[in-house]
Amino acid sequence: MDYKGILSDKRIPVEPPENIIDANGRAAFGTFSKEFEKMNFLDVKKQSKWLPDSANAFRLTQWEAVEIYLKDCLLLIGVSDMGLTRIALTIFYDKKQGKVTYWKKNFNKKEGSVAPNLLNGSTTRVNAKDHTVKCVNHFEQGKAAVSGESFREKTGYIKYDFDLTRVSLPSVVSIPFGENKPLYTQKDLFKAVGRLEINGQVYESDEESTAIIDDHKGYYPFISHYDWVTTMCKTDIDGERKYFGINLTRNQSVNQTDYNENLIWFEGKTSRLTPVRFEHIDFNTWHICDVYGMVDITFRIRDRYHMYLPTHIIRIDYHVTFGELSGYVRDEEGNEYSVDGMPGIGEDKSLHF
Repeated sequence: MDYKGILSDKRIPVEPPENIIDANGRAAFGTFSKEFEKMNFLDVKKQSKWLPDSANAFRLTQWEAVEIYLKDCLLLIGVSDMGLTRIALTIFYDKKQGKVTYWKKNFNKKEGSVAPNLLNGSTTRVNAKDHTVKCVNHFEQGKAAVSGESFREKTGYIKYDFDLTRVSLPSVVSIPFGENKPLYTQKDLFKAVGRLEINGQVYESDEESTAIIDDHKGYYPFISHYDWVTTMCKTDIDGERKYFGINLTRNQSVNQTDYNENLIWFEGKTSRLTPVRFEHIDFNTWHICDVYGMVDITFRIRDRYHMYLPTHIIRIDYHVTFGELSGYVRDEEGNEYSVDGMPGIGEDKSLHF
């Protein structure tokens, strides 16, 4: 099949404008080749049909997350700001035991913030009791560093420190969730060097340790849902062990063909993927596929972190899932890549906010 012929040209990266929101309050939409310098999301006009622009600060959702793959474990570090609530979350997944351990912290404005962009040392930070995070971003150099430590009486302590070096091209998209309602996300694949310690057990990086940084800013509808699956590792390509990753999401894009973030990361390049659908076959089995045969993946979940917040103002049903993938993806040339046995991290998130 001619996959290039069915993939939208709007998914080919172009040079971004300086500002993601222009002087008239209009958002830039599309796929871009690099980071935006100015992420002036509060300047957007009429992103909501019901609320004034003065409410933008309360509606803007933003986070920076880091996922790190080591031989025997996965680590997820996230710092989020949803306007009315701010959460720092660290999740450790033991691959051998198939078990999740987590540290969660609600913090205030004085204790932390999400980096305004990913350039020139811009930093996502949390400095709260029993929970610290520092993610320093130098994406103009293809570099980042993340460190932190957390303590929770029930699960003990964790401490980590990693240096990250980009090994592929970035995935930078701005997706319309409405006429002028932008959702921006940048994800990058990195080589990871460092170590983590959890309750006296040390895990160190090796030549196959890999990471992804996920920077995310935008406006969600009052009732929203998305599914997401990723993997990061090395695999055999043309007889060599090479960096490899995939990113698959189904969200509320108004045009899934032109505006999505589905792709394969290779060393030094990426390959577009078509829109996908997520089928939750049962509680611990997801099937992710498209209609053209580029994606056919089964995600078998071994454990998860679950946040359920059923208040009148905010309702969150959020699953962060860990396990293994099987199946395949195909690049734009039709070459097939097995994902059998690769580590999987996923999200199933429903919001009423």
